[in-house]
Amino acid sequence: MFTTTRPVRRRLAAATGVLTLLALASGCGSDDQPSSAVGDVAVAHVHGLGINPADDALIVATHNGAFRIAPDAGEARPIGQDRQDTMGFTVAGADHFLGSGHPDAAGRAAGQPALLGLIESTDAGATWTPISLSGEVDFHALAARHEQVYGWDSGTSRFMVSTDGIEWEVRSTVAIFDFAVDPGDADHIIASGPDGLLESFDGGTTWDTIDGPLLVTLSWDESAGLWGVAPDGGTHHLETSGWVSGGTLPGQPQALLATADSLYAAAFDDEERTGIYRSTNDGETWDLYYRDDS
Repeated sequence: MFTTTRPVRRRLAAATGVLTLLALASGCGSDDQPSSAVGDVAVAHVHGLGINPADDALIVATHNGAFRIAPDAGEARPIGQDRQDTMGFTVAGADHFLGSGHPDAAGRAAGQPALLGLIESTDAGATWTPISLSGEVDFHALAARHEQVYGWDSGTSRFMVSTDGIEWEVRSTVAIFDFAVDPGDADHIIASGPDGLLESFDGGTTWDTIDGPLLVTLSWDESAGLWGVAPDGGTHHLETSGWVSGGTLPGQPQALLATADSLYAAAFDDEERTGIYRSTNDGETWDLYYRDDS
């Protein structure tokens, strides 16, 4: 049910200190933050990036709903009418997305709970349907891999796994920023936390600390390998010899996506603008892929 060919990593607002990181990780942001405007809504607080296999469009999950950027890097167009704060996000297949977070004003008026639990779209984000844990869980990290859904609940720090998106097994309680599932092993997971990197070989039941840089967001692609971004925007890639440093994003990282041919990242620059950046040379340099400067 939840097959996906490309992982999607959730956003974590980053800052230069771990205490600030923890404060931002536990919160969902405020409506007065700077943003890139698109019509009546804005590309702000990017929580996740993903490629839709149906049309290769880049999907940007934000504080103001989801946006679609066509492969030619044209305009970012809002998807559907739901403007929920999509905190957790992952692409589970062609036109098939999973998310979590908080309702918009219209959703609150309609009686939606403050915590959306797991929500699902099977029409490329045009509409969303509650699946499970409504009113109970706020997933800030989601991954659809190996016919399973992996999620981390920000409210309780529970790491949870489901085979159908309805019934969940709580594997552990762990303080993390983000996690990435090994494309070749359903039980092998790397997570980034306030004290460094963690690794699990039993599907998130137990965790061990491992050597590596302090990272705030991760993405693991079958071809590109495991990538991460540090609080200062520095990119890192795991190779057989260990973690190797790459180039630096022009601002604080918000989200990361590794694919077979490119890396994508959202960052908040020094001029208080959210931009989407792309690298085609293994993170050595980053080009602006989209930003609304109007």
